[in-house]
Amino acid sequence: MRQFLLDNRAELIERCKAKVARRPKRAATPEQLANGVPMFLDQLARTLGAEADGHEEDSLRISGSSGGDTLALSEIGVSAAAHGGELLRLGFTVDAVVHDYGDLCQAITDLAFERRKPFTIDEFRTLNRCLDNAIADAVSEFGAQRDARVASARTAAENERLGVLIHELRNVLQTATLAFQALELGLLPVGGATGSLVARSHASMAAMLGDSMAQVRGSAHATADEVFSVAELVADAARAAGYDAASRGCAFNVAEVDPFLGVSGHRVKILAALANILQNAFKFTHPRTAVGLAVRADGKRIFIEVSDHCGGLPHGATEAMFRPFTQSGEDRSGLGLGLSIARRGVEADGGTLTARDIPGAGCVFTIELPQRALH
Repeated sequence: MRQFLLDNRAELIERCKAKVARRPKRAATPEQLANGVPMFLDQLARTLGAEADGHEEDSLRISGSSGGDTLALSEIGVSAAAHGGELLRLGFTVDAVVHDYGDLCQAITDLAFERRKPFTIDEFRTLNRCLDNAIADAVSEFGAQRDARVASARTAAENERLGVLIHELRNVLQTATLAFQALELGLLPVGGATGSLVARSHASMAAMLGDSMAQVRGSAHATADEVFSVAELVADAARAAGYDAASRGCAFNVAEVDPFLGVSGHRVKILAALANILQNAFKFTHPRTAVGLAVRADGKRIFIEVSDHCGGLPHGATEAMFRPFTQSGEDRSGLGLGLSIARRGVEADGGTLTARDIPGAGCVFTIELPQRALH
């Protein structure tokens, strides 16, 4: 068998590649061939040569004992494990790992039959042992890397969920704190607009914690859409953002909004999205400039626009800044989740959130939502 493998190495590789290519969405790539069929053929031939020369230890070092080695991988085991990992990175399933070695076994037996090259029982046993060890080690590595990838993705998702909760709680807490500080001066009535803002902030924090507890218990349920006034939404957002603007010494210009404009959706989520956009604008707009908030409509859609004077964005940053945990500039006080949360909240209500760069000047963030008639 050893001489047969050496004489027909190229033919066996081509037959395996042809078998692989016939399977749906599959082709023998250079990456999988690096530790796949060609290397296995060479290791199998060396194993057979060591056995023919009576070097049992060398044979086991190359291909491993029957049933594998629980303490250390053989040469075949190391390359098979690398092959399994490569198939995972290429996006294949565990079936591909088993099929690759099955293809080789079939190619060897078919070609031997065609060339009338019989093998001894001991050679077949060696072939089966090598294939068994290679498949076991390749599948084991494939599974280990897949499990690690799943665990990593789960951890990342959990970190993002926790980050979203922390980010939103921090925003609402900051609003409540600034409003309460204004009340402490004793110039504003507790029952007025500022006092109501504190009360709504605490209610929002309680709702966030309630939603998180429901998700942990698996009892979370979707809330119904509501039609609400855009003017009232903007007024609430502007009232809360005004304290943030004042604390940063930033001018904040809010244009008058048509009181008859309405949208439908989850008001709390859209308000939170607008608050995140405004917070981002205050954070990055240059000193002694202004942040603007305005609304326009075309009869079918509502456009809520926040403009800043950040100086413009680097090339390619317009979409990048909506990715989770993305931060730019020197201020790294947050988690880099604000714009990601805002876009997700707006899209959940059938809207869009986009950013337009004005080179050398700033950015305009636009929330676009379907227009609805107020009842």
